[in-house]
Amino acid sequence: MTARDVCQLLVYKSHCVDDNCWTLVEHHPILCLERCLEDHELVIQVQASMSSDSKFLFRKNYAKYEFFRNPLNFFPEQMVAWCQESDGSIPQSQLLQNFLNSSSCPEIQGYLYMKEPGRKSWKKLYMFLRRSGLYYSTKGTSKEPRHLQLLSDLEDSNIFTVITGKKLHNSPTDYQFCIKPSKARSDCKELKMLCAEDEQSRTCWMTAFRLLKYGIILYQNYNVPQQRKSNPTHFSVPVRSVSENSLVAMDFSGRTGRVIENPVEAQSAALEEGQTWRKRSQRMNVLGSPSPLHPSSLSSVIHRTQLWFHGRIMREEAHKMIIQQGQVDGLFLLRDSQSNPKAFVLTLCHHQKIKHFQILPCEEDGQVFFSLDDGATKFTDLIHLVEFYQLNRGVLPCKLKHPCTAVAL
Repeated sequence: MTARDVCQLLVYKSHCVDDNCWTLVEHHPILCLERCLEDHELVIQVQASMSSDSKFLFRKNYAKYEFFRNPLNFFPEQMVAWCQESDGSIPQSQLLQNFLNSSSCPEIQGYLYMKEPGRKSWKKLYMFLRRSGLYYSTKGTSKEPRHLQLLSDLEDSNIFTVITGKKLHNSPTDYQFCIKPSKARSDCKELKMLCAEDEQSRTCWMTAFRLLKYGIILYQNYNVPQQRKSNPTHFSVPVRSVSENSLVAMDFSGRTGRVIENPVEAQSAALEEGQTWRKRSQRMNVLGSPSPLHPSSLSSVIHRTQLWFHGRIMREEAHKMIIQQGQVDGLFLLRDSQSNPKAFVLTLCHHQKIKHFQILPCEEDGQVFFSLDDGATKFTDLIHLVEFYQLNRGVLPCKLKHPCTAVAL
């Protein structure tokens, strides 16, 4: 069975939403390495090269094929050789075609730290990633053949993210990754430990490695879910995810609804919607529904049933979950605040940076509301708040798009 087949069965078994973001993760706890299996990989073959302490994890990864939708976010112009030669004028469609076309010669270049074999020290080298492998220059940034040394080929290797690399390997930054021979089990001597300056450059190197190794096969994997929708099989499950393109600001004040295209008007409508929810809650309480102040009130606990709520996890754990699930724009979770027992925290990813926003309770007319913007927009519960910011950016850097979920099998 392929990794995609196993994911489909686990989605069905766990009653998860099939949004084509689920993946099998090859996890090596002793080496502190993990990678997402490609959909076409045979699980039994991968398992044959794993040690007894290694295991598979079932997890979401929203960035799995995000580079096909937004390639410019994954490949900075300064790191793509032929983008520099063309003054950065290459459109994103051609950017991907150069990676997928086996006759083209794309090249990723830039500085990386490499751990010296048998030593704890790291050396900063200028490297080049090509179809033939990963090379480093023995003379500055020179790419002359006599100055290039092959570090690793792509065919018989896989690329892994290193967990807790800074502590374990004393790496110069937190953005470590590793090239591991496919047949190597637990021998650290065969690992090529590398470290990037920031998350964007690490993502670029790792994504380019996948594209150069698998080429058009990755694009075929990306297209399979679309084909499955048109030709459903008895293994497929209903797709209930909502396209972010269908989430727009609407005005229903007239006889028929209309899309609000003016951003100023949309912001005004967002504030008005928050007030409408507040008034609706007030009317419900007058009719005899329990007050949100009462500890047993549904509004004070209903958010705990949601996939995006993770209770009393630490800030570091929230960071780890966001990183594991892809660091795409709009990936989010909610958790209890560690500093204020009555407050909550929204953890949100934007431009591969993780930000935290405190959700504070505020009382008005004997009722408790929740707000992200010091009371300008109030909500009776956290579900209303999340639904609102899925439709409206408001004070956030982007809309809430992808809930960060945890599944226990």
